[in-house]
Amino acid sequence: MERIVDKDGYAILIQHFLPAEVADSHCRRLLHEVQWREEHYTIYGKRVTAPRLVAWYGDPQATYNYSGISHIPLPWSPLLTDLKSQIEQVSNHTFNSVLCNLYRTGQDSMGWHADKEPELGNNPYIASLSLGEARVFKLRHNKTKQIIEMVLESGSLLLMGGELQHHWRHSVPKTTKVNQPRINLTFRKIFPKTSSQ
Repeated sequence: MERIVDKDGYAILIQHFLPAEVADSHCRRLLHEVQWREEHYTIYGKRVTAPRLVAWYGDPQATYNYSGISHIPLPWSPLLTDLKSQIEQVSNHTFNSVLCNLYRTGQDSMGWHADKEPELGNNPYIASLSLGEARVFKLRHNKTKQIIEMVLESGSLLLMGGELQHHWRHSVPKTTKVNQPRINLTFRKIFPKTSSQ
């Protein structure tokens, strides 16, 4: 267990949360079981296809809105339920949803962003599990511009909490060194909107 960030929030990396062979087996299974789909959003009036495939699973009330898209959760699968339970035990946090991202090759990526949508609560706690091909993950501080770079191996678990999403952004850049798939599961707690919101 390694503390990656300890200022303006925190990030803790558990590099071998799952044994590599178990993680790779889960990756192969999820490639076929998850209902992957392309995601489209609009930037400056132009329709753009996200450079990765996604799926949203969770409890019935865990609808998630980001990039102008409303994500209605698919019901939990047995494997996703089991992984959620394992992560809840080690993190001492509970989750009601998971965003699944499939990076098919090194040309799939995630741009700089923070996970701070209103339904994630004031200080979101996010558990990010990596399966399959190792990829570089970057954190960048909003004010100091400090960049922390790490390689997330198959089976690694990154825990992000406190005020991290308010002070840091993160990304998964493109690379020419990877041509195998990586699955990233980010477990979250969605707080359903009330009638007063």
